[in-house]
Amino acid sequence: MEVKTSLLDNMIGVGDMVLLEPLSEDSFLENLRNRFDHNEIYTYIGSVVISMNPYRSLPIYTPDKVEEYRNRNFYELSPHIYALADEAYRSLRDQDKDQCILITGESGAGKTEASKLVMSYVAAVCGKGQEVNKVKEQLLQSNPVLEAFGNAKTGEERQLFQIHLLEKSRVVKQPRGERNFHIFYQLLSGASDDTLKKLKLDRDFSKYNYLSLDSAAVNGLDDAANFRTVRNAMQIVGFMEDEVQSVLELVAAVLKLGNIEFKPESRCNGTDESRIKDKNDLKEMCELLGIEQSVLERAFSYRTVEAKMEKVSTTLNVAQAYYARDALAKNLYSRLFSWLVTRINESIKAQTKTRHKVMGVLDIYGFEIFEGIEWTNIEYFNNAIICDLIENHQNGILAMLDEECLRPGTVTDETFLDKLNTICAEHQHFESRLSKNSKFLTDHSLPHSCFRIQHYAGKVLYRVEGFVDKNNDLLYRDLSQAMYKATHSLIKQLFPEGNPTKVNLKRPPTAGFQFKASVGTLMKNLQTKNPNYIRCIKPNDKKASHIFTDSLVRHQARYLGLMENVRVRRAGYAFRQAYEPCLERYKMLCKRTWPHWRGPAREGVEVLMADLQVPTEEYSYGRSKIFIRNPRTLFFLEERRRQCLQDLATLIQKIYRGWKCRRQFLLLKKSQIVVAAWYRRYAQQKKYQKIKSATTVVQSYTRGWQARKLLRELKYQKRCEEAVTTISAFWHGTQARRELRQLKEEARNKHAVTVIWAGWQGTKARRELRRLKEEARRKHAVAVIWAYWQGLKVRREYRKFFRANAGKKIYDFIIQRIMQKYFLGLKNTMPPMSPIEKNWPARPYLFLDGVHKELRRIFHLWRCKKYRSQFTEEKKAVYEEKLEASEIFKDKKALYPSSVNQPFKGDYLEISKNPKYQKLNSAVDEKVLLADVVNKINRANGKGTARIFLLTKNSVVLADQKTGQVKASVPLPDLASVSVSTQSDGFFALKLKEGSASAIKGDFLLSSEHLIEIITKLHRTGTTDADREQLLVDISDEFLVQFKQDKVCVKFIQGAPKNGNSVSCKRKNNRLLEVSVPATA
Repeated sequence: MEVKTSLLDNMIGVGDMVLLEPLSEDSFLENLRNRFDHNEIYTYIGSVVISMNPYRSLPIYTPDKVEEYRNRNFYELSPHIYALADEAYRSLRDQDKDQCILITGESGAGKTEASKLVMSYVAAVCGKGQEVNKVKEQLLQSNPVLEAFGNAKTGEERQLFQIHLLEKSRVVKQPRGERNFHIFYQLLSGASDDTLKKLKLDRDFSKYNYLSLDSAAVNGLDDAANFRTVRNAMQIVGFMEDEVQSVLELVAAVLKLGNIEFKPESRCNGTDESRIKDKNDLKEMCELLGIEQSVLERAFSYRTVEAKMEKVSTTLNVAQAYYARDALAKNLYSRLFSWLVTRINESIKAQTKTRHKVMGVLDIYGFEIFEGIEWTNIEYFNNAIICDLIENHQNGILAMLDEECLRPGTVTDETFLDKLNTICAEHQHFESRLSKNSKFLTDHSLPHSCFRIQHYAGKVLYRVEGFVDKNNDLLYRDLSQAMYKATHSLIKQLFPEGNPTKVNLKRPPTAGFQFKASVGTLMKNLQTKNPNYIRCIKPNDKKASHIFTDSLVRHQARYLGLMENVRVRRAGYAFRQAYEPCLERYKMLCKRTWPHWRGPAREGVEVLMADLQVPTEEYSYGRSKIFIRNPRTLFFLEERRRQCLQDLATLIQKIYRGWKCRRQFLLLKKSQIVVAAWYRRYAQQKKYQKIKSATTVVQSYTRGWQARKLLRELKYQKRCEEAVTTISAFWHGTQARRELRQLKEEARNKHAVTVIWAGWQGTKARRELRRLKEEARRKHAVAVIWAYWQGLKVRREYRKFFRANAGKKIYDFIIQRIMQKYFLGLKNTMPPMSPIEKNWPARPYLFLDGVHKELRRIFHLWRCKKYRSQFTEEKKAVYEEKLEASEIFKDKKALYPSSVNQPFKGDYLEISKNPKYQKLNSAVDEKVLLADVVNKINRANGKGTARIFLLTKNSVVLADQKTGQVKASVPLPDLASVSVSTQSDGFFALKLKEGSASAIKGDFLLSSEHLIEIITKLHRTGTTDADREQLLVDISDEFLVQFKQDKVCVKFIQGAPKNGNSVSCKRKNNRLLEVSVPATA
């Protein structure tokens, strides 16, 4: 059976003020304070809900809470706004009654939040389906749109949009400490640069006259995020993209309109006129709205007045021009807001043609409608006299304000106040120091430019400044017609009166007239609905949690009439409850109704009340409820119920303990039988195991004896077989050795014969060789002698010719011999083939200096060519990188000399082979040119975090060293430059191009032991791609690094090592990181 709690169970203070005893203003506030201190922010006055704003989040609005209050009686659970929302929704659904929920309270009391909670609850419990869910989502998403365009941040958090009227004057002027409507600040803060460029706007608030600067930024309000929320909400509600753009264009036009300024000019006839100072803002506004600049400029300078068949055109002075500009801005924004409300209503209305059920949520004061039983008449303050003072058609304040605005001649706020002082002076609720009533002449709390009305809850002071201007709300016909000529898609809809074919000569209605008409329409609408009430109270002015200000809450309780509400409820019947829950709650107090009543619930309640002897004047029976007049009677029933519950609890405990003891005894008895059975089984098993063990031992001994006997027989047989084998082996060995000796003897004899024959053949060969050599020497001697003889004959024959050319021949011979000797000597003294070898033999003669140098050059080129021909393609690439590193860093960075003899390895992590980096290797599709571990420097403290640095042909990748997860991937085209210092550190900064997708998080400051190789490969990768700009390498001891929105200076200084670290990085301030590098020797 489902256990239902009640409003009266575990109650903190009194959940329903009707039950408060004794009833006074102090006890009323003390009960509110007690419940507020225990986070009970909701309290009832009958069916009225009092809501205290906690100014913090409470865990009482979860989906579980929604289900808890769903389809439950209003008084069945503790007070909650969900109970009222559920009551209204079920009346709408089950009884087909249109509902309205009236939410009252001053600014900051939580009225908007209460309306959101009601709508979210109804959205959660109503029907499902695609169309229903769509409408629910649109309904909830309409709030951000209406709040952005109709709300402003004010000193009191006022909600500025009403159901029918908007505070238009706020568009052009805001009180000190307050700001304009949210959408202006949201647009400038959250729109993209491209959107602002299209709208011809700048992000700087100070460039727009209509935006107050003293409260532009509000703590806890993120305008940029709210703008994105509004854009998304407009899409969900059903706005097309072109409609959203049109709305933003109108908002931008209002801002541009406020920047238009005028200067005076005098005409020849002596009249004053105005001219626009700077036409740039006017031009941009006309481009946004599609209006000819000359048409709008004339509308700001001239005014056309029509009377019957005549037209008169007059010039506007500077003050009138500014009035016309502000009037256009107010009307443009006000009509845009009205169009938004209409557009949202069209999107979320149901599409069927059947009659719809209506639930309205309004922040307006209303009157409760009681049940149809006999009630006692209660005297209370009738507010009709105040309403008549304000809205009487002849002598009401609004009527006199309209009359003053329509009166010819000079009309000011002072003339309006004089008229009030004349007509309303004798009214008992009207007070003014300038009226005929002399008792207010010395009242210094009442300023001269104000009047005061005594309402039922207290006196309210009204300042007349701006009353006439705000009530006029006059837009010149020239401006309306200029707007109608616009090509913008919305402007023609917003200014239909500008159509020249439909000219209306009637004066437009005043703001007061519009207000009265709207209130009348609203009241007529409310009279057809079933009302539900929520009274919102703010506990303090600081908007802080856990603070309860007695004076502030007392003031709100008075003007909300909460005490009168309680007295009205108590004057009739303090408590009411349906018969079924009443009988269910108190049936244990009567033997005839306990534990079950078989008849109707009302008869059971009658039997119960008669048995308890409650006086009949203390209660009354209605159609479906019992009404209890005095709270003491209810408390009597509750006390009897509490005592009876204690007796029932004792009886239940006694029966339960007896049942528990019997159950324990039967369990013990059953357990004893089970234990005995298990013990007997265990004893028999143990005896069986002993017999089995003894049998096994005897069997093992017998089998062991048999096995040992068999083993002895097998061993003897094996020894006999082994003896025969051994004797046979010895005999065969003796035979084999004898045969081997015979073979060896025969081999030695054959070898001796071979040796003797070889020696004889050698002797014969040597003798023949000596004979041949002697014969050859003889033949050679004969040839030499013959050659000398032939030479002598030739010399004798040609001696005469030789003497004539002897000098030249001898010179040529000597030079040839010297050259021959030089080249032969150079061949023997040739230096090593190493390209870096600088030694070269000295020249023997001065005339060989040019040849000597040219040969040295040619030899070095040939030697280098020979050396290069030994290179593989990989080695060539390494030396090319070394050459490029020399061009970049030689004589520029102190770290370069130590890197010359270090080969460029590239993949220091063997990323393709190491299984630890398998996931990272698969994430990088391209070939890895360099893989190393670097340190990413933290801007906050200068400490480094280990990261894996990967360089491919098209990008740079930084990944976590432990997990291999990619942290950042930067395309090489996004790199603008690389900055390093001139010292021996390994720090370098990767600077990204502004505006690139990778530049959102800022530049990267890294350090590595292989800095020269990393920078060289980065520079080389960018150089080899013809379509890519060459990467700039900046070598300086001080450079800037962009971290998100801030620029930080990185400065390198020389200093002593600290804590054993050769290089240390330390944060000096928000704008400086200092890197200390040890001085090089």
